[in-house]
Amino acid sequence: RHAHCPRHFGSSHFGPGVGLAVARQPYPFGLAATMPPAQRRVLVIGGSFAGLSCGRDLRDEFLVTIVDAKEFFEYTPGVLRAFVKPKHLDALTFTLHPVIEEKMGCKYIWGEVTDLNGARRVATIKPMFSKESEVIDFDFCVIACGCNFGPFHKWGESLWFPTVHSEARLAGSWSHLDERFLEGRRRHILEEYANIQELNKNKAKILVVGAGFIGVEWVTELRHFFPDLKNTIIDFLPQPLGPLPPAAAKYCERYMKRNKIDQHYNMGYKPEDNKFWTAINLPNKADKEYICIGVKASNYFMPAETLSEKGPGGGKWIHVDMTLAVETKDSYLWSADENGYSRVYAVGDCNYGCVPCDNAGPGDWPIPPIPKISYPGEEEAVIACKNIHKIDKLAYRNQKTDLFGAELKPHTMHWPWGAGMFATSL
Repeated sequence: RHAHCPRHFGSSHFGPGVGLAVARQPYPFGLAATMPPAQRRVLVIGGSFAGLSCGRDLRDEFLVTIVDAKEFFEYTPGVLRAFVKPKHLDALTFTLHPVIEEKMGCKYIWGEVTDLNGARRVATIKPMFSKESEVIDFDFCVIACGCNFGPFHKWGESLWFPTVHSEARLAGSWSHLDERFLEGRRRHILEEYANIQELNKNKAKILVVGAGFIGVEWVTELRHFFPDLKNTIIDFLPQPLGPLPPAAAKYCERYMKRNKIDQHYNMGYKPEDNKFWTAINLPNKADKEYICIGVKASNYFMPAETLSEKGPGGGKWIHVDMTLAVETKDSYLWSADENGYSRVYAVGDCNYGCVPCDNAGPGDWPIPPIPKISYPGEEEAVIACKNIHKIDKLAYRNQKTDLFGAELKPHTMHWPWGAGMFATSL
């Protein structure tokens, strides 16, 4: 199986010696016509939910390589519990190499993509243990690099996602820890756990900014595991859990009230205004603040013409069309081949999350805004993989129809059924 070859990207899949030996052998009658076509190479940027989903769907017919800047997978929706119960991290993480290479049969590169060239179909990667960057080529590419959660920080730094990009690490608040390693991530969580223990010992006042599902879960985790903390949560909306049904918001509101969590809604975050602190019953300000609002793009390797000027956290999200192919600000395919088919797709949290229309409201856009969570990311990955399968048949196998005679053409985005699914632990 191709997973055991030294590397998918190189001169010869079987090595120069083997290829030369086979080339000198005369083909038996009919063998040349029945030999399978060479497999195309797919580069997947990001080894989390959507990236691993792509690997599973493409591994049987393509040579798949997954590159990630960290050595481990982390189940982000559950990481809040790890900060108040550190041993829980073991249930949320696994090392990528054995899973991708041995279980999935793909190749794994531990490194950071620093540049992606759609026209030439090459990526520049800085491997973890190499001083020099490497340039590798591909036939197809799926960008599934996710996003960060700190909208007020230049690099989107937050507790909820490890700091793994080289530039972000240098300017980070915990640069003494290397969260590209699983042990570095564990040490950061233990440090924060010790800090919370000290805050609890001093009966500190805590402010959680943002009453979305992350903020509500975080403040209730603090209340349960550290009961001596005095917790306050605020949000600019009139109720918690804005995108969820009203019944869910009422349930969480009653729970927080019953557990003596001070709630303030229709309240913007203005830390420099003394009136703000007085209004939320913290005239002497909070001892510790946790920002649990918004997201920030981390598409540093993409050229400016593919990135949005607007959007959450200041924009810089990857533009996509209805087929999830990367396009420019001017709505042209960014990496089209000689037949006009796209070779680069962006799925999950890294893309713009919508296809806007100037003459309609967000609800009537071709793709309305999609929440940046794991479920729709995996659904988008399935669509991108289906389009890669179809374009491979069209461009390399000269197949124009499927088994039932229907025309082969890229599939457009369907309704993201998983976009409304949230699991909030109280």
